[in-house]
Amino acid sequence: MSSESPTDSPEVPMENTPFPEVPDVEGKVKSNDNPVERLEAGSGKEECLESMSKRQRKKLLKQKQWEEQKDLRRQKRKEKRQKRKLERQSKLDSSSEGNDRKCMRREVVPSTLRLIVDCSFDDLMVLKDVKKLHKQIQRCYAENRKAFHPVQDIQIRTEHYSELIKKEDLVYLTSDSPDVLRELDEKKAYVIGGLVDHNHHKGITYRKAIEQGIGHAQLPLGNFVKMNSRKVLAVNHVFEIILAYLEKRDWKEAFFSVLPQRKGAVPLGEANDSSKHALSGKEDEDNDSDSS
Repeated sequence: MSSESPTDSPEVPMENTPFPEVPDVEGKVKSNDNPVERLEAGSGKEECLESMSKRQRKKLLKQKQWEEQKDLRRQKRKEKRQKRKLERQSKLDSSSEGNDRKCMRREVVPSTLRLIVDCSFDDLMVLKDVKKLHKQIQRCYAENRKAFHPVQDIQIRTEHYSELIKKEDLVYLTSDSPDVLRELDEKKAYVIGGLVDHNHHKGITYRKAIEQGIGHAQLPLGNFVKMNSRKVLAVNHVFEIILAYLEKRDWKEAFFSVLPQRKGAVPLGEANDSSKHALSGKEDEDNDSDSS
């Protein structure tokens, strides 16, 4: 006895059997009734970020920061360009200044003229005045370095100048000399008395020149300048006037480029405002030596 299972039922031919209509899936996706579409359309920024991976979120934030800092980066680039421009200009200016200095130094022509500061008067000065003299000599050194026609290098020598230079080449500059200097002889050596004397030792440098049998002269101050004070000048003033004359070759210009206002100096023949330029005797004597 045999039995048939339901699976053994005869096959139904499928050839002419029509398929049921398949719904338009594409249409359904495009439809606003689709819940997935509604989710996408209605989701906010937070939902988008949540649906992204951690890496994508970092990338998005970096992009946002990049956009926000665009103006700041542009400003920084502008500042860097301006800084580089200023640095280039500064280098050009420094180079130009250096070239100017080189040109100036090329124009410097040392003079063969020699200047001597006679420092043999220490025993006639108190310590305060000796210190003033040292400061004046330092000024001489500084001015000589800047001069267009510097005299020979300043040296400190223990020997007396008469042992180093021939007597016929020596000229002592002293305000008491009857001889007025008209021009400088660059073959000579001019001696400036290193004495801050406060008018206590009038004529001492003139007498010294006579005793040593050397030439003497005074600067032609009285020919060009009217002064309220004495014609005695500080060591550094005499030194600077000679340097100025070597450059300008004009005594008047040399005097007025160096003489301090407190001396009340005005060109000879012009009215002198004594109230403006008056000088107390003490102030005048503090820095003067017996050379002019």
